[in-house]
Amino acid sequence: MTVFSTALPAGRKRRGQGHTRHEEILQAAKELFLEQGYDSTTIRRIADRVGISAPALYLYFKDKEALMLALCDQTFGHLIEAIDEIEKTVADPLLRVRRFGEAYARFGLTHPDEYRLVFMGANIPESMRKVGHRAPTDDPTLPGVQGAVLFKRLVEYLSQLEASGIKLNYPPDTCAELCWMGIHGLVAAMITKPEFPWSDRELLINGMLDIHVKGIVGDA
Repeated sequence: MTVFSTALPAGRKRRGQGHTRHEEILQAAKELFLEQGYDSTTIRRIADRVGISAPALYLYFKDKEALMLALCDQTFGHLIEAIDEIEKTVADPLLRVRRFGEAYARFGLTHPDEYRLVFMGANIPESMRKVGHRAPTDDPTLPGVQGAVLFKRLVEYLSQLEASGIKLNYPPDTCAELCWMGIHGLVAAMITKPEFPWSDRELLINGMLDIHVKGIVGDA
């Protein structure tokens, strides 16, 4: 699993180091959004943390919304990488659905800062808020689309499951939303209250996945 946190160099960047700035700017924005909140963070503060001028930062990102969209895409991109690995090793659509939920849960619990920023804060840009996971995916390179790309993959698994002859209790997209809502609740609870005396983590993850399968699949 990719490690997100990287050390940021102090001071201004020397010419010729620009190839690292994109990721450093994202890292600085993520840290400041988490520390100070999205609304309280300014472009100048982000630039200062990276060690560049605000005009130099604008060469990479036009505004805070562009930064937040890039952070969302970065997080969803790592989840998509995990799903790609599942597709290489798992052919059964029902098992794919289950492994999808498992990968999502483990990602969130392994990267609580990224999860808190993207899934639990009020930082979602207006351009994403109203379309969310139903954003058009015709051009997956557009900023802010990776979440919809990931959701579409889960819907495809559920559609394949239905096509194999297994009855779904709800339409595939509704089943996908129910899966996400349940796993999100589990992950958010564990991130928000890490000291709470939860049951065994693995048992809770597997139990939630059992509940999903039994709830969305008629004869599972």
